[in-house]
This record gives sequence, C-alpha cells and structure tokens, in this order.
Amino acid sequence: MLKEFKEFITGGNVIEFAVAVIMAGAIGAVVKGFVSNIVMPIVGMFTGGVSFADKKYVLSEAITDAAGKVTTAENAILYGAWIDTIINLIIIGFVMFMMIRQYNKMKKKEEEAAPAPSGPSQEDLLAEIRDLLAKK
Repeated sequence: MLKEFKEFITGGNVIEFAVAVIMAGAIGAVVKGFVSNIVMPIVGMFTGGVSFADKKYVLSEAITDAAGKVTTAENAILYGAWIDTIINLIIIGFVMFMMIRQYNKMKKKEEEAAPAPSGPSQEDLLAEIRDLLAKK
C-alpha cells in the first residue's frame, strides 16, 4: 500500500494538479489586485467618484459607550465587496477560458502532427498467428 501511495504521489497527475492549484492562487491574487486597484476606481469614476469597496447597507449601527469605545460592532451587508468579488470571478473565468483555449489549440496541433504508427495491420497480425498455429 505504501508503494502504491508513493507511485500515486510522485505521479505526474498529482504534481501537475498541485502546480495548477498554486498557479490558480497566484492568478487569483493578481486578478483581485487588478480589480480592486485598477478596475473598480475606473468604475467608481463613471459612477460619480464612488468607491464600491465602501458600499454597504447598514442593518444596525455600532453601539459605543461613553468613552467612544465600540461595544457592539456594526452589522452591515457589504455589497460593494460582493461586486468586487463578482468582477474577480468574471475576469478569472475569462483568463481560464483563454488558457484552456490555447491549450486545446496546442493539443490539436500535436494530434495533427503526430503520424499514425506504421506497422502491420490487424489483419496481417492475425494472418501471422494463423500461419504459426498451422505450422504446429
């Protein structure tokens, strides 16, 4: 069982999957930064200088004591952050689509370029087997 696990964990599919997960995390961080720092300020400019990251619907205000210390935190729906997340999803989906599209094109070219293996046909092999059996 340990040998099978070693073969599984060192196999190409697991390593490729691990690399893909790490790359997806890195791409996600880059896209999040792109959306938050570049796309959303442009969107905010067209909406009158409003920052979507700060948009929220307050359900209940924060409660403070006499010293000004917050005793109960504000309860709010952060729909601006949700809009950022939706834009992140769309951009990541588009990037993944483009990557898969290019991968499929490369794969198709490889399949077209690979010649069919030359050798005896199935009929030839069966005829050889028949002849060998007839000699016995």
